[in-house]
Amino acid sequence: MNPARAHQRALLLMVGATLCWSSAGVLVRNMRITDSWEITFWRSVFMMPFLGGWLWQQYRGGTWRRIRAVGMPGIVSGCLFTIMFVGFIFAMAHTTVANTLIVISSAPFFSALFGWLFLRERVALRTWLAMLAAFLGIVVMFLGAASHHRWIGAVVAFAVPVAYGLNVCLLRHMHATVDMIPALLVAGVISAALTLPFALPFEAGGRDLLLLAVMGAVQLGLGCVLLMIASRTLAAAEIGLVSILETVFGTLSVWALVGERPSDAALVGGAVVIAALTVNQLLAPRKRKDVAPVVIT
Repeated sequence: MNPARAHQRALLLMVGATLCWSSAGVLVRNMRITDSWEITFWRSVFMMPFLGGWLWQQYRGGTWRRIRAVGMPGIVSGCLFTIMFVGFIFAMAHTTVANTLIVISSAPFFSALFGWLFLRERVALRTWLAMLAAFLGIVVMFLGAASHHRWIGAVVAFAVPVAYGLNVCLLRHMHATVDMIPALLVAGVISAALTLPFALPFEAGGRDLLLLAVMGAVQLGLGCVLLMIASRTLAAAEIGLVSILETVFGTLSVWALVGERPSDAALVGGAVVIAALTVNQLLAPRKRKDVAPVVIT
């Protein structure tokens, strides 16, 4: 395959990944159960066999060795993923999908901030300005959320970008020696184990379990796999730019299919955040990074 066609294919795969991730809001809003602990538990449970099957297809007899190779850094990364899993579903259960996705979309800025604090990485002026703009946009969104008593979910949503930023720092510190898919599998085990006591007694019926299976296998599992394939070709800046579509797709799909209209403050604040992310990513260097991308939802 020639480079131009391979690049186009990778972009389409990355768009497919954002479509997978952005389906979370519609799936959650169509479930009978509302308990975030049980939703997180089942999503993690259904994610594990999908990712396990992917690893087996890739490595066959070397699958278990590949999982063990993540070591302690992989376990720490798995714990950070667990925070992201739990925080994402809890936030979505206690505020609008738009508010959740707007807060989570600030994750690249937390990555840059923590890289500056802990790894002494230089942060470009454009990124500082984009962070300031995004912060102002999120403040506008919070003002609207507070007036509708949805600020708790928006606050909890910050656990996701914070854990994301720490995960990226870990991967940079380890020079990307932690394979993301096995680390996600580890995260699934940790997440299921930690949420199980709070998820009991189970209330999910057959329809809910079907939707949860789609969340685990398609929304999260397939989205991660598509990202990993695309990341072999795309630059980190390109991945970051296309990932912004998750916020757009997720907000519009819930609005169109479920009737959950974002507040005016969320629309204004979200537009500011997305504009800040887009400009920052468009101006970012297109060179490849030595760190695998991290999935946040």
